[in-house]
Amino acid sequence: MAVIAALGGLLFGYDTGVISGALLFIQRSFELTAGQESTVTAMLLVGAAIGAFLGGRVADTLGRRGTILLGALGFIIGSIWCAFASSVFELGAARTLLGVCIGGVSIVVPMYISEMAPTHVRGRLVSLNSLMIVIGQLVAFLTNSALAASGSWRLMLGLGAVPAVVLLVGMLILPDTPAYLIREGKPGKALAVMRQMHGPDAELDQAAVAEASASADQRAAERAALKTPWVRRTVVIAMLIGVTQQVTGANAIMYFAPTMMNKVGLSTESSVYTSILIGTASVISCAVGMSIIDKVGRRRMLIIGLIGCAASLLVLAPVYGLSKDSAVGSVASLALMTVFIVFQQAAVSVATWLLISEIVPNEARGLGMGLAGLALWVANWFVAQAFLPMVEAVGGAWSFFFFAVTGAIALVFTLRAVPETSGKTLAEVREYMMAAAR
Repeated sequence: MAVIAALGGLLFGYDTGVISGALLFIQRSFELTAGQESTVTAMLLVGAAIGAFLGGRVADTLGRRGTILLGALGFIIGSIWCAFASSVFELGAARTLLGVCIGGVSIVVPMYISEMAPTHVRGRLVSLNSLMIVIGQLVAFLTNSALAASGSWRLMLGLGAVPAVVLLVGMLILPDTPAYLIREGKPGKALAVMRQMHGPDAELDQAAVAEASASADQRAAERAALKTPWVRRTVVIAMLIGVTQQVTGANAIMYFAPTMMNKVGLSTESSVYTSILIGTASVISCAVGMSIIDKVGRRRMLIIGLIGCAASLLVLAPVYGLSKDSAVGSVASLALMTVFIVFQQAAVSVATWLLISEIVPNEARGLGMGLAGLALWVANWFVAQAFLPMVEAVGGAWSFFFFAVTGAIALVFTLRAVPETSGKTLAEVREYMMAAAR
């Protein structure tokens, strides 16, 4: 169940990662400016912001399973549309559709898994979605590399339809969650699903029943709760944690590393291959981070990650500036980008969503999570939209230095405002946030 649902995460990773290599060949086909390259990349993120904000409400209407099925269908249509796009505008529109699907599944897949999984493995199974995202990015990088010699960007983008078909078929054989079925007035079917997933003696638990009480009245109560100062402060902190993940410049490297390596003298084909190293480091680092975060602590992991990201970018800036047509400089730049990704994926990315999910109080959970997701995706869009024009205006070295500075600002924010939630119950975290606001 978790693996099939987490294919949504794999599609998330594939469609965000595939553009990094495809963009070099798309540029040749359509003769894109730096601004147009950024727009083709960033339109996916515009759609993702919309999908993330609306995903919860769609899941309340269509069900978790129905929403994922709709997302899978959107992934199939969007991938095929990308493959046959005849203009930059058409490609941007197709990428926007894919983005809406990405944003929606980024909210609903963890929701589906958490509502289906037994308590004792819930954390690990929900985290599987995060691991599948970076695996999807690595699959995209490997696909780009395999097709680099042919330059077939249409096939690179179109192959995203394959896992989407598997997700569609897989979700057709899975049931919806007990929480949604109770909400729809089907307690008998909800109990049958519980026993199918957890054994013949399973009963409907209180979490499922409580979840079923969410309604339009609950959403109105959440909006009212945001008027409470400590709740509003906590949601703002959650939103800024989401922004923190992006202002390190992580996705500038994930999306544009081949483009940046191409600018310092590597051939187009060789530049595409460099993403394999970054993608492999990303998967391994994410797996390691997931295995140690409960021992190290969420806040401490975030602090370590931000320090590592800022330091590696501070060194990368001058090295990249001196790397033009230098084999040694190119290798050093790629190595430093990889070090940056290790800190980002092992610490910053792993800690971000876990912290957000733990500090947003129940009083405004649905709306607060939606706002945090919206903030993260808007920041992601800004980074993707601004990066290549910034490189063109001030050069790669100063662009990397800029992200080192913004990463340092994010570190100051984390030290001053982000609590440690490791080892605390959600009730204890809630009490801490209330006290901190006084």
